[in-house]
Amino acid sequence: MRHRNLKLFSLILALIFQLHLAGCGSETHTANTFPVVVFSDVHFDPFYDPSPSIFQALVAADATGWADIFKTSGIVTPSVWGNDTNYPLLVLALSSIRQNLGASPLIIFTGDILGHDFAQLFYTQYYWPQSVPSVPGPAAVAAMQAFAGKTVTFFAQQVRSSVGNIPVMFVVGNNDSYADLGPDSTFLASTAEPFYKNFVNGTVDHQVFLDTFKAGGYYSAEVPGRNLTVIGLNTVMFSPLIPLDTGAVNAELAWLDSTLAQAKTAGKKVWLLMHEPPGANILATFPTIDAGGHIATFPTIMMWNQDYQASFLQILSKYPGVISLTLGGHTHMDEYRILSSSSIIEITPSISPRSSNNPAFRVFTFSHDTFKPTDYKTLSCDLSTNPLQFKSYYDFSTAYFVQGLLDDSLAQLFPALVTDNTKQALYREHYFSGHNSPAYITDANWPVFWCGIDHMDKQGFIDCVNAY
Repeated sequence: MRHRNLKLFSLILALIFQLHLAGCGSETHTANTFPVVVFSDVHFDPFYDPSPSIFQALVAADATGWADIFKTSGIVTPSVWGNDTNYPLLVLALSSIRQNLGASPLIIFTGDILGHDFAQLFYTQYYWPQSVPSVPGPAAVAAMQAFAGKTVTFFAQQVRSSVGNIPVMFVVGNNDSYADLGPDSTFLASTAEPFYKNFVNGTVDHQVFLDTFKAGGYYSAEVPGRNLTVIGLNTVMFSPLIPLDTGAVNAELAWLDSTLAQAKTAGKKVWLLMHEPPGANILATFPTIDAGGHIATFPTIMMWNQDYQASFLQILSKYPGVISLTLGGHTHMDEYRILSSSSIIEITPSISPRSSNNPAFRVFTFSHDTFKPTDYKTLSCDLSTNPLQFKSYYDFSTAYFVQGLLDDSLAQLFPALVTDNTKQALYREHYFSGHNSPAYITDANWPVFWCGIDHMDKQGFIDCVNAY
């Protein structure tokens, strides 16, 4: 009996000790770290209800009246896989983001407000019941552009009303345009004021913001009360799919170089935001592999023009220790990429479930001292459940059994994804935020997904896949 009592007493002491450590960890977290919510690729679809009356009401109304119009729709359930974000999903996502803000001093959105095929969907409604002409008339084009502007304003207003007064740092995406080819000068000029008013107001001089944003869709801002600069790049113009504009790209890269130099001189840390990340277009490449799991040079699709990518990486190499965070979007997937031995880009999964992924967003944890991320939590909405809601999906440090700075942990995870079957299985599951990963990631095409993490140049990526 005495032996059992001693054993029980020891177990209780051990439990108390563990709870004490957990409490200490919680206090340390509160004192030395802070959270920031990051979301991406909403792709809001204002045409989700095909009713002509709703479309006509939206055209006639100001953006401030759109929410009331959407509430009259008979479609009250969030979007399903394969579709962009409808109003019910937008409301659900923003509600969960608001609930998870905590003490976040800002919120980050890494691009793509407008849904896919925006212009074509507009013209289909605009010309209904007639078919869309091969070349829409000037009045239709002007109406489409005005409708796109109102969609951007509506989205920005919805975000602002959900997150309160904190700054919203953002970047433009490839669908944030009038033609799905990236934002042109007309789009940037017409949306600059809504972005400034609803997102970054007060964190950057008004005219300074307008000058760079209208020129190329990029800007820098200061986080209030912190020694931190946020740089929002327009990396869409680095894409080989965009008509070549070397002058505009060189101007943005020169501006980036200068802005990083100023931050270094001032002793500031930098958070670097972009939409399209460098490296391989993994989802476009993996279907091209042959039966042996190899890829050829021709089918491999890269995110950026390789010359632009080389210049960009060279600029980053000049400022070691200045950039404490690099974020991207665009792929819709839960992934990351190692830009260099000291720089990793963390890619936030999308709200839109168009790519057969579950809607998801992240809450990062940052060190007060270094402004570097130490962990993140992913929240996802499993579209196969009822009722639909965003729930905690996984914590990075817990799922992969790592501690320390996030970038260091991600670098260490890369080789472990080959040697540790459990971690590889987790990464595959997380990639589509919990949906459909077995149908896409197989043992045969897994090298494409793995090599895409660490090999940013085209030939290095091809050689890695073919040698796996």
